[in-house]
Amino acid sequence: MSAAEKPKWISLFAGKSLDGWKESGGKGSFYVEDGKIVANGKPMGHLFYVGTVEKASFKDFEFKAEVMTRPGSNSGIYFHSKYREKGWPKAGFESQVNATQGDRRKTGGLYGIKDVMDVAPHKDNEWFEYHIIVKGKSVTIRINGKTATEWMQPESFRSRPDGSRNIGQGTFAFQAHDPNSKVYFKNVRVKPLP
Repeated sequence: MSAAEKPKWISLFAGKSLDGWKESGGKGSFYVEDGKIVANGKPMGHLFYVGTVEKASFKDFEFKAEVMTRPGSNSGIYFHSKYREKGWPKAGFESQVNATQGDRRKTGGLYGIKDVMDVAPHKDNEWFEYHIIVKGKSVTIRINGKTATEWMQPESFRSRPDGSRNIGQGTFAFQAHDPNSKVYFKNVRVKPLP
């Protein structure tokens, strides 16, 4: 692959509006403030990428975002997901975002699959880099450049009876968990991999 053909980082959020994103749930839990996406679950909801990059369907990729949690906040970054009008996404995987909220599953874990328990790899009120790499059936999650989770989906894996949570392809989504959770996202970008 020549230098001209190497995958490049592509922005998914221009910092001015939620163009290219679609909110589910009760609406109003996501807004833009000073160039950042703010997730504040009033009520619980999800914000799905529905823009033009890769027609919002990603298979192998690197995803990065800068994230900041406020104390007691819980959120998530979904991948290989699919827009759902109400409730929690059925398709895809959630990469947990949580430093100090009561859920023992903390930032950097693949929620309910390979969790990071009890101690988060970052602090509230500080920006950190969330990096998700999916290639084939392999998932790597890095926080500030350090690997938090590595997981390879087994051939026999079925996390739901309908097979809706399996490595495949889909879009990204952010979670607004509850009214007490306030989480910020900026510099949201993806590098599709060949």
